[in-house]
Amino acid sequence: MLVPGVQGRWEWMKPAVDALARRFRVITFSLADETSAAANFDASRGFDSYVEQIQEAMDQAKVGTATICGVSYGSLIAGAFAARHPERVSGIVIVSGVPPSWKPDERVRRYLQAPRLLSPVFCIGSLRLYREIAAASPGVWRGIGAALRHGLVAVSHMFSPVKMARRVRLLESIDFDAELRRVTAPVLVVTGEAHLERVVPVHLTREYLDLWPQAQAATLRHTGHLGLITRPDEFAKLVATFVEDAAAHTASRRRIG
Repeated sequence: MLVPGVQGRWEWMKPAVDALARRFRVITFSLADETSAAANFDASRGFDSYVEQIQEAMDQAKVGTATICGVSYGSLIAGAFAARHPERVSGIVIVSGVPPSWKPDERVRRYLQAPRLLSPVFCIGSLRLYREIAAASPGVWRGIGAALRHGLVAVSHMFSPVKMARRVRLLESIDFDAELRRVTAPVLVVTGEAHLERVVPVHLTREYLDLWPQAQAATLRHTGHLGLITRPDEFAKLVATFVEDAAAHTASRRRIG
């Protein structure tokens, strides 16, 4: 189960979806408030609508248990689901995840004040990600080509500045720390390299290692925040190994029980 980040579109993760699908079944979706999502978003329930969307997707796919993989903002959704529905979670993968302690910095707060007006500034600011894209695709022309491909996907499946801002605001009133500490499932925390991560600093994502003592860490080399799409095969190998180990752990625990 692959949960997207704050931009909300599963299509941005397609290289990872394809790489994972060569190894096992993958279920994913756009977040519930996206017009393309086959789900209901209840504004009165806010963030909980995203959490419930995982259960709905699993029920529709007739899947009893799954490894839940949350990307960036989606890490909090994955963690909350695991805390509320432990019987349906065989493992959790946190990918460059926003931790429970995260608070918007000054740049993000300015964006939240006028998301539509400042969306061009946001897009220009995204150019800072070129360095990590180029690092994953050595050579000037390969780096430029990779950046153009990723940019085309983003334009073809455009994000909503207003919805992104709302998703960030939804975090302000939730105490994730207390809830997420109840999680006992196996956990893999995946980050890129610290000097290439320009969105969620690696040391913040690694707070999950303190939150969950059972968690293990893995680093995708030559990339930063976008490792699941800039190095999808390497990402899929990490996840596949973890999924197999987590499944074995769950089976052993059930036999003991």
